[in-house]
Amino acid sequence: MVEVAKLELTLKLEREIWNATHKQGVFGCFEVTIGWFGKERVDYLTYDTNGIWRCYEIKVSKSDFHSKAHKTFVGHYNYYVMPKELYEQVNNEIPRHIGVWNGNSCIKRAKKQELAVDEQILKDSLIRSLYREAEKVIKSENPTVVESLKRQANIAISEANKFKHKYWELMRIGQEKYGLRWYKV
Repeated sequence: MVEVAKLELTLKLEREIWNATHKQGVFGCFEVTIGWFGKERVDYLTYDTNGIWRCYEIKVSKSDFHSKAHKTFVGHYNYYVMPKELYEQVNNEIPRHIGVWNGNSCIKRAKKQELAVDEQILKDSLIRSLYREAEKVIKSENPTVVESLKRQANIAISEANKFKHKYWELMRIGQEKYGLRWYKV
């Protein structure tokens, strides 16, 4: 059960950091392996049109924070993404130049560093990882699932609005014709 909660928290933090960084001119990808057959993997890597690289390592527990897994901080700005409670437990162990995100808000700013690897290696690594993600969608049985779900949601909202208008029209007729009294809830 603990593993399920940990996975859910990881997915929640992934969505939040993606939402916080998803803007025009910023390109990001999860699980980026650095270099061909690299031993290091960044949980989330972004590159922007100003040429700035940001690395994000997601940590959901104190044992996760202290694990021997590589903390791949090779960007200009490097961050941990963690729950606020975890930050309060480990904040004195975080190097001064490493920032911290609590999901969708920055609670400690990172200081700019020189890239730890050649920029071309980062670009190649990001491109390979983005291609991997695009390939997953294209190979799926329904590559347009998101667009399909958006269309379905818009249709449902439109139908709901029609029924709401019909309801209020019937309530108005009932009041005029039969003297019914009704109250907005």
